[in-house]
Order: sequence, then structure tokens, then C-alpha cells
Amino acid sequence: MRGESTGLIIGLSIGVVIGVSLAVAAFFCYKYHKKHSQIGNSSSRRTATIPIRENGADSCSILSDSSVGTESPRSIIQNTSSLQWWLGGLKKANLVSASGILEYSYKDLQRATCNFTTLIGQGAYGPVYKAQMSTGETVAVKVLATDSKQGEKEFLTEVMLLGRLHHRNLVNLVGYCAEKNQNMLIYVYMSRGSLASHLYNEERELLNWELRVQIALDVARGLEYLHDGAVPPVIHRDIKSSNILLDQSMRARVADFGLSREEMVSKQVSNVQGTFGYLDPEYISTRTFTKKSDVYSYGVLLFELIAGRNPRLGLMEYVELAAMNTEGKGGWEEIVDPCLDGKFDVEELNEVAAVAHKCVNCEPRRRPSMRDIVQVLSRVLKSRHSRKHQNDVESLAPKANEVVIINMNQLKGESMDTTADPTGV
Repeated sequence: MRGESTGLIIGLSIGVVIGVSLAVAAFFCYKYHKKHSQIGNSSSRRTATIPIRENGADSCSILSDSSVGTESPRSIIQNTSSLQWWLGGLKKANLVSASGILEYSYKDLQRATCNFTTLIGQGAYGPVYKAQMSTGETVAVKVLATDSKQGEKEFLTEVMLLGRLHHRNLVNLVGYCAEKNQNMLIYVYMSRGSLASHLYNEERELLNWELRVQIALDVARGLEYLHDGAVPPVIHRDIKSSNILLDQSMRARVADFGLSREEMVSKQVSNVQGTFGYLDPEYISTRTFTKKSDVYSYGVLLFELIAGRNPRLGLMEYVELAAMNTEGKGGWEEIVDPCLDGKFDVEELNEVAAVAHKCVNCEPRRRPSMRDIVQVLSRVLKSRHSRKHQNDVESLAPKANEVVIINMNQLKGESMDTTADPTGV
């Protein structure tokens, strides 16, 4: 009887312990679920209050105005919810904490742009204004047109990417504004405008051959960083001369990341987007973009630098005719921009054109990587500097000899005079 009582007590004790444990576990599960539901709801509310616009080409560029069709959101939907959560929690005091991007007030930008009268560019996604901030910094302010729908996605992309991508050959996003139903992105001001403006605007400074090769290398380094330095890698998808901007020193930076995609996101799209003349034929036929799609566009850009001809006006047909005679190697002189007036290095021309021809190969696997391209162009510039140094040395050598000869004659004359008149009178 006593044993049965002891067993009963033990059983009841175990039951109570188990019951209490289950109750505590249920309580914590309920609290956890309630907390995350509140986070999700508040995130959604915050997302709804932050206007999301703009496509983010930098400063005074000719903005992306040649999108082909409207891309299906399927490739973006996979990370839209996470992006909305990310942007929803971005606004904190005057700083976008997740990326370090400053928030500017509408009044500040209105004052800095003289009530938005300092227009320096106009594109499909809205105007660009030059702004002088109260800090003394000069920036470019891009305002999303109120009737732009595609800009929503592109603003998301620009903020997400440029908040974490930093390289001397990429444009810098320094801030944004979302007030009074206006949505703006603020960039470092690129005082020399776009590469396209220098190639096709007679009022702009003519680009000599040396500058063109340096610009090609700058762009290649920017793309190399996107492909091999960024984690995860980024595919730009809209490389063209109007998206290459030049600073005061004529150094180039890649701009406009509105169509860019991280490599981890689905590469399959239902509609092609980009710019006619620069689009990879493989991308057009398969609706799949890769790093080699950027390489193709970059190859077209190289030929554009060489020939000074717009890709949308038959550049590649012109190149292919020339390639029949050159076999993709030497003899590219016939396509050189007439504006150069024959002032270019033939050896450099053939090396750069050979690289460009490999980039536009119809088979993506045969195209070089951006890293390979950077190495080739760096070698071209290094060889140029070596030749220049050698020429400088050779040009100085005759002058040195001439000085010696003159000194020898003077010494000889002095010696003869001393012999003739030892007294020196």
C-alpha cells in the first residue's frame, strides 16, 4: 500500500513537471510568433511609406532611354519581398543605416538646384540637375518622372547595389530624397559628362587616342570588379557610351545600374531589356544573360571608341566588313575614327581591336573574361609608357653629346690662346 502511494506521488510529480514544461514552451512559441508577425507588419508599413523610384544613371549623362520592352517581374519577384523589408527598415534618423546613404530633404535639394532650374540632362526616367550643397559639395540630382513605372524596380536595384558596391571606376551614390511625392537620387557630380557626348557632340573636347585607351581600361576595371570582386557578382546589363561618365581628370566610371542583376538571381527573362546595338545576340535569342553578355557589350563599346560610330547606326556591320580583311588581327586602320586625323599608334590600335573582336564573338564561351581584358589593356599602356621613356632617353642623348663637343672646342680654343701668349696679355 505504501509502495503504491509512493508510485502515485512520483507519477503525479512527473506529470506536473511535463505539464509545466509544455506550458512554458507554448508561451515562448506564442511570444516568438507574435513578435515576428509585428516585425513583418511594421516592415510592410514602413515600405509603403518610402517611395521607391529612379533608375540611377549618374550626373550629367544621357540617361538610359533605349530600354527594349518591359521585363517580366518574375526574375525580380524572388527577392522583392526581401528588398522591400530591407528598404523598409532603411530609414533611420538622417542616415540609411544599412548602406550609409544619406537622406536629403526636399527643401535642401530645392535650394541647391535653384528651385530645379539647373538642368544638365534629360532621360526617359526623368531630369538631372546640378546641385551646389550647403557643404560646398557639387552633386547631381536625378528626379524620377511622375509617370515612370519601370523606375520603381530600378530605384530598388540602384540602392541595393550601390549601397554596397564601392570602386573608383563606378559612380558613387551619396544620397536620396523621398518627399512631396518626389523621389530623387543624388550622385557625385561628373563634370566632363558622358563618353557619348565626347564622341558625338562637336562642342565637346575631342578624345585623343591615348585617352580612349585609358577610358577603355577604366571601364574594364569597373566591370572586372562587378564580375569578380563583388560578392555576389553583379551583371550590369546596359554597358554603353552614355552610361560611361568622365570626371574632371577624364577618368571613366560606369553608371546606371537600373538594369543590373546579382548573378545569384534568375538569369532567365521573358522580355529583353537593354540598348539596341549593344545587346548580346545570345541574350536576345535565349533570354538568358550572363557575365559574357556584359563582355559583348563592352566589345561593342571598344569598337565605338575606335571608330567613333554609334552602334545603333550600323557600327557592327561596319566592323564585320573590316574583319573579313583583317581576320580579327592586324589591319584595323580602315575603321579608325576620322576625327583622330591619323594620330594613333597602329600597334596599340590592332591590339585593342583584336580584343574587341574576341569580345563580340558569337559564341559566349570564346569571349575573354573582364580580368583577361584588363590584363591586355594594362599591358598596352605599360608598353606605351616604356616606349615613351625610351624615346625620351634617346632624344636627350644627342643634346648631351652636343654639350660635350662645345665644351671640348672651348677648351681647345683656350689652350691655343694660352700657348700663343703665355703672359695672357
